[in-house]
Amino acid sequence: MAERSLRRIGVLTGGGDAPGLNAALRAVVKTAILRYGWTVIGFEDGYEGAILGRARQLGLDDVRGLLVRGGTILGASNRANPFFFAHPEQGDTEPRDHSRTLLATLERIGIDALIVIGGEGSLSIAHRLNEMGLRVIGIPKTIDNDVRGTLQTIGFDTAVTTATEAIDRLHTTAESHHRVMLVELMGRDAGWIALSAGVAGGADVILIPEIPFVLDRVVEVIQGRRQRRRSFTIVAVAEGARPLGGEAVFERTGPLPYQRKYGGISLVLQQQLSRILPTEVRAVVLGHLQRGGTPTPTDRALATALGSAAVDALADDDDGVMVAIRAHPAGQATWGIVRVPLAEVARGPRLVPLDHPLVRAARGIGISFAQQDEE
Repeated sequence: MAERSLRRIGVLTGGGDAPGLNAALRAVVKTAILRYGWTVIGFEDGYEGAILGRARQLGLDDVRGLLVRGGTILGASNRANPFFFAHPEQGDTEPRDHSRTLLATLERIGIDALIVIGGEGSLSIAHRLNEMGLRVIGIPKTIDNDVRGTLQTIGFDTAVTTATEAIDRLHTTAESHHRVMLVELMGRDAGWIALSAGVAGGADVILIPEIPFVLDRVVEVIQGRRQRRRSFTIVAVAEGARPLGGEAVFERTGPLPYQRKYGGISLVLQQQLSRILPTEVRAVVLGHLQRGGTPTPTDRALATALGSAAVDALADDDDGVMVAIRAHPAGQATWGIVRVPLAEVARGPRLVPLDHPLVRAARGIGISFAQQDEE
């Protein structure tokens, strides 16, 4: 049996936090111990802990009660990239390649294989480490739902639920005061949260990165609603939304393309619309509220299924893959778990297709994406 070659596996949670990470850790630990009798070592703060050797053994008692707990008991870091890292103990003044430092640390601790619970960036790093010889299995998590190769990621359902509840609450105050409410939601490159929550929450306009918007079209929608005696408008806007011919609003935090801090598009739109409209315009930025709190039952179940499946993949002597959710044909289960090569994940984020059924449904019920050629 292939599992006999494995005795000690590592696990880390990379990138930003997402509801359901602890549930995935719980599933990894319980499956590894109860089904295969392996030892599980958790690395703290993502890849940073794997580079620096900040690790601790995780037993059954350590994961007790984690199913409903948000965040991650191991901590996370979206700035720790082993291929671009400033090692504090080696006197680095600038980031450099410490991938072999990481591999040496894992070998010293006796790690036979590593499970990475992360988003597109963390899993792309996992792919590069796998190419260097490390046995790696990926588990997709991110509230943005933008990991290529899977229909859904851990954390997405909770984020959409939180965003939808916020839009629901804004409806009453917007209507009472005849306001235009701009709700800024997370989504740097992909607009899955804004699209899903916008449709579920009854937004009038949805702005996502995949469809560049025209400000005049937003104004037309608002004015058209006023003419129909609709005194308020709800606009769901992804943080990465950009005007036609323009850029998204972000602040650079480092020299690499992914080192950007997105946010502020709703405030820019508030200023622009306030100069044009007689109506009061307010911006609400949900920010990290979308990342926090108790995971929904859907995220708990998804995290449990993927966490357990990742351990099974290692037991099957498989590596260099991500366990993922794929739809089954009609008449079978609603979804199933497959193994996707990490090379596919590393091709880039999964964006909202312009012909997605939810985009088509939104247009059908009169929601505007503020496109230039929108009818």
